[in-house]
Amino acid sequence: MRELVVLGTASQVPTRTRNHNGYLLRWDGAGLLFDPGEGTQRQMIHAGVSAAQVTRICLTHIHGDHCYGLPGVLSRMVLDGVEHPVDLHYPASGEEVVRALVSLATPGLDLRLHPHGGPGTVAAGLEVRPLHHRVETYGYRLTEPDGRTMVPERLAAAGIAGPDVGRLQREGRLRGVRLEDVSVPRPGRRVAVVMDTAPCPGAEELAERADLLLAESTFADDDAALAARYLHLTAGQAGALAAAGGAGTLVLTHFSSRYPDIAPLAEQARRRAGGATVLAAQDLERFPLPPRRPGRSRGGAPGARP
Repeated sequence: MRELVVLGTASQVPTRTRNHNGYLLRWDGAGLLFDPGEGTQRQMIHAGVSAAQVTRICLTHIHGDHCYGLPGVLSRMVLDGVEHPVDLHYPASGEEVVRALVSLATPGLDLRLHPHGGPGTVAAGLEVRPLHHRVETYGYRLTEPDGRTMVPERLAAAGIAGPDVGRLQREGRLRGVRLEDVSVPRPGRRVAVVMDTAPCPGAEELAERADLLLAESTFADDDAALAARYLHLTAGQAGALAAAGGAGTLVLTHFSSRYPDIAPLAEQARRRAGGATVLAAQDLERFPLPPRRPGRSRGGAPGARP
């Protein structure tokens, strides 16, 4: 199971139809919860996902709409009897606030804190890049390792079958047959999360070759001056980010309450998104990871422990 579950799509002010931020990325056996804003625990109930599925929590920055739901989610995990360790990643400058939020949660969870103060890998397959916002902010990218897909016709021609296929995969060569002779590259999948930011190099690095790019789209293009003032993206800028990075699917979120209809924002993004598919997220919507595309790159074991 690899899918993005959208728990909330509002920016600073929630509306009748949009909760504060919250995004659960289900990735095989891992569950990465990004930016749990106020009300995330309740939204998880509506979405039909369990707090017990969360193995890692990632905060892009310490603004209330991106982290005030943390104590409730942690307390619910304790209530549900979660026994596995949970890793919490966040900007180092938010240490005091994060510890205060964690202290509000019911004790009893094996919570492991991982502050980061610069770009790099924060867990196997999970990396961060600095964004340009009013406080220290980082975007996240999850990448799986590259692999190879076996080609049945080539295996048959080489006389490799049964347990020998696994042996060839493990050892790389068998009876004069190389793994690359009977397989083709299988590029690793990439999911990038770019929240509150103005256009910046960090956002561009995260978006590069992303299969799925989750990006804020706080303002319409007509309100570009507001976006620049508050260091946010417009819909068109989010589309341009996807195009520049060659992203496959762009999911827009973090909408200002001034836009009851987000269809125009999606259209503005499409006009600048190049070949990317553009989707405007709604609360409780699910986005399966798009089909694999050629030309992806390296990676680690997604969501694995450091």
